[in-house]
Amino acid sequence: MKKLYTIMAIVLLASMVLTACGTAATPTEAMPAATQAPAATQAPAATAAMPAATATTSATAPDCTQANVFCVGDVTDVGHVDDKSFNQSTWEGVQQAKADGTADWIQFIETSDSKDYAKNIDTFAEAGYKVIVTTGFNLTDPTYAAAKQYPNIMFIGVDQGLQKDDNHPDWPLPNLVALVFHEDQSGFLVGALAAQMSKSHNIGGVFGTDAVPAVWRYGEGYRAGAAYEDKKNGTTTTVTNVYHNDVGFNLTFTDPTWGATTANSMIDKGADVIFGGGGITGNGAVDATAQRKVLAIGVDTDQYYTLPEADAYLLTSAMKPIPAPLGDLIGLAKAGKFPTNGLYYGASGFAPYHDVASQVPANVDAEMQSLLKALTDGTLQTGVPDAKPAQ
Repeated sequence: MKKLYTIMAIVLLASMVLTACGTAATPTEAMPAATQAPAATQAPAATAAMPAATATTSATAPDCTQANVFCVGDVTDVGHVDDKSFNQSTWEGVQQAKADGTADWIQFIETSDSKDYAKNIDTFAEAGYKVIVTTGFNLTDPTYAAAKQYPNIMFIGVDQGLQKDDNHPDWPLPNLVALVFHEDQSGFLVGALAAQMSKSHNIGGVFGTDAVPAVWRYGEGYRAGAAYEDKKNGTTTTVTNVYHNDVGFNLTFTDPTWGATTANSMIDKGADVIFGGGGITGNGAVDATAQRKVLAIGVDTDQYYTLPEADAYLLTSAMKPIPAPLGDLIGLAKAGKFPTNGLYYGASGFAPYHDVASQVPANVDAEMQSLLKALTDGTLQTGVPDAKPAQ
């Protein structure tokens, strides 16, 4: 039996109005380093169009400034909470806190322009929210600044690997925790799988900017996993990783056309497995790859449930399940047990093969389970640094 993770299938609400209810969830310990996600029994529902960046409190909203009203706000990176990737996974984690009874009231602000990060955080802070969740590397500094400005509010920065340096001299802060993952491990796993499944020994990766450490770790982990299998099996696999560094942060993760064009170019040159890693940009690569009837690999969540048009050719997804550890952190905040060391590691791994399972030989699956175990217990290291070395 494969090690399983429960993927919470949460219906994203079209309305911003949510009712109050429930008791606090029981806090849990930090999650292990790597795990394989399960085949969920229900897919996350498609979301309705959400309004642009606004978080005004409606007439039915509770008074979040009251001590007994636990409100949680979510500030997205540039994009939407229904992006079928990173922002959506974070919002699902916040929703889970509501469903578990931890949060009395939840709300999100979709950031449309990066210059609004601080303003959007302030909107929740001034309204008396007890926990503010911010999504993505680009919000690292605005979140750090807000945590210093509002010491009585708990902040959770998803994918914000802070450390003490000249820009963050007071790190760690008692009211700020960065939820981080070992993306290099997930990338390593899917790279090893791609190298074993590739008939042409030519595989590709289509990513957002490598200026974001998590994205770079995915890509370099992918390369390292393929190299590991090559050394073990006496093969030589060409790995072509392309990062969308030619545009600004506002566009690098929201460009499905570029993702599709880049994936098609790789396929035209003989690639027969493509890893799409980078929000909507990566989604474009995955969809285009499946349209060409070539094996695709998704990212962050099990994209079998978020990109159904690619299901027939979706080999797996490089996983970092955000909802469960995010829900844990919100529960710890409410229970007065918020971590004080600054970092909280979520699990990494790979998703099931789903519709492609019959194409994966038993010996390949056995190798994947062995690699998963070795990464989890630390007997295997990817060799990928936390951040791209300075050039």
